[in-house]
Amino acid sequence: MSKVIIESFAELEKLIGKELGESEFLTITQEQINQFAEATIDHQWIHTDPERAKKESPFKNTIAHGYLTISLLPYLWEQIVDVQNLKMQVNYGIEKLKFNQAVLVESKVKLKARVINAVNLRGITKATIGAKLEIEGNKKPAYDAEIVFLYHFNQ
Repeated sequence: MSKVIIESFAELEKLIGKELGESEFLTITQEQINQFAEATIDHQWIHTDPERAKKESPFKNTIAHGYLTISLLPYLWEQIVDVQNLKMQVNYGIEKLKFNQAVLVESKVKLKARVINAVNLRGITKATIGAKLEIEGNKKPAYDAEIVFLYHFNQ
C-alpha cells in the first residue's frame, strides 16, 4: 500500500473531497486495554475484567476504551499519509466525534480517511480530515469524526 505524499498547502487543497485511503488492520489486545487503563486511571470493569465482562456485560467480553481507539489515530494516519516539508504539525481538534460501535477485545480495526477541507491561515494550513474507524466484520464503524490538524509547511 502506497502512502499519499503531501508537501504543501496546494497539494492538500487538491485533495479536498477525495478519499485518501485506509490503514492496515490493527488488533486491539487486552494488554493494550490494560495499559491504557493504567495510563488514564480508567479501570472500569467493562474494559479490564474479562471474567466479569463475560458474565455481566451485554458484549460478553471486554471492550476498548473509546479514547483508546481515538489515541490510535496518529499511528493509523501515518500509514495512510506522509506529510513532508514540515516545520511542525499540531493536533488541533476533533469535531463531530460519534462513537457508534464498541470495539471488543481482539477486534481488528482500520482507519479510513478523506480530506474534508483545507484552509490557508496566513501560512498555516488547517486540514480537516474525515476519519472513520472500521471494525472488521461490522457494518457500523467504531467512530466517525472530523480530525483537524495544523500543518506548518516550509516555504
